[in-house]
Amino acid sequence: MSAGYRIALDVTAEHWDRFVATHPDGHVLQTSDWGRLKVDFGWCVFRLAVLDQTGQIVAGAQVLGRRAHRLLPIGMAYVPAGPLLSADPAANTLFWQALHRTTARRGAIFLKVEPCDWYRPRPELRDQLIAQGFHTSSQTIQPPRTVVVDLSGDEDAILKRMNQSTRYKARLAAKKEVDTRCGTLADVDSFNALMATTGTRDAFGVHAPAYYRRAFELFAADDRCALILASHAGQDLAGVMIFRHGAQAYYLYGASSNEERNRMPTYIAQWAAMRWAHDHGATSYDLWGVPDEDEAALDAQFENRHDGLWGVYGAKRGWGGAVVRSVGAWDRVYVPAVYALYQALLRRRTR
Repeated sequence: MSAGYRIALDVTAEHWDRFVATHPDGHVLQTSDWGRLKVDFGWCVFRLAVLDQTGQIVAGAQVLGRRAHRLLPIGMAYVPAGPLLSADPAANTLFWQALHRTTARRGAIFLKVEPCDWYRPRPELRDQLIAQGFHTSSQTIQPPRTVVVDLSGDEDAILKRMNQSTRYKARLAAKKEVDTRCGTLADVDSFNALMATTGTRDAFGVHAPAYYRRAFELFAADDRCALILASHAGQDLAGVMIFRHGAQAYYLYGASSNEERNRMPTYIAQWAAMRWAHDHGATSYDLWGVPDEDEAALDAQFENRHDGLWGVYGAKRGWGGAVVRSVGAWDRVYVPAVYALYQALLRRRTR
């Protein structure tokens, strides 16, 4: 115990979510329902919290765990969009000590953290991580660089911040006879069909259909998630699944058909999603990932690059948001020999 603080590994989901909701760095990936989603698809989860003398959480992390590689018997501990630290260094010291001890005892070969500090930059965070034995990692799970659109003001103010081409495409719905709707659970099957088409066309991996259904079930009931579908003549052409946590909205999943692409359904669906987020109190909209290059390099190269996230950078940039970067991914190694094997296996898979 330090300065009246104590460690808890048994806080309820409700207690934890109240903390995440009020923490300045709170994020949807740290909510208990995100943990439930990941548990349903192969992860294990625990939450480690530092409590003050009144029993309130002042620092903590929701930690995901799984095998680091199918050939390795023990695994990776992972903190997405966290940890959520205190303003009191004493609480943070106790937190880090307990986190390292707990993750190592649970069989982790290493701990990966990906703090989400682009909403509230913290220049001191890098030094804190180094002091805790972390090193930067090129293996990221969440994109370290993204575009965040300002949703403050009315719809006209948001539109004015877009570039002219994007603004024109976003407002084409009536002219192109494209309808948008907020989907229900019954519409997730249609979204999954669009995801399968998109994954095949653009050569990227997608989750199992049950994953998107479960995510919608967990978050949509209280307006923390919306499935926006754009259709023409009764045929769904594009869909986006967005999530909301407080004043932040996140565009996590998007898909489109190979048909009627001239009707710009992806732009129309995205603009409808931004309006939904705005109407539900969000003041920012995270477009979730662009290539990890500085802004000048992004703007200079995107017209000639179409691999990976380059293929979507131009479209995301057009929405008028700011390019921001988090501190990135950091690893703290507990079993160096096995971690070195894990890194070698990753390099082999990449080749």
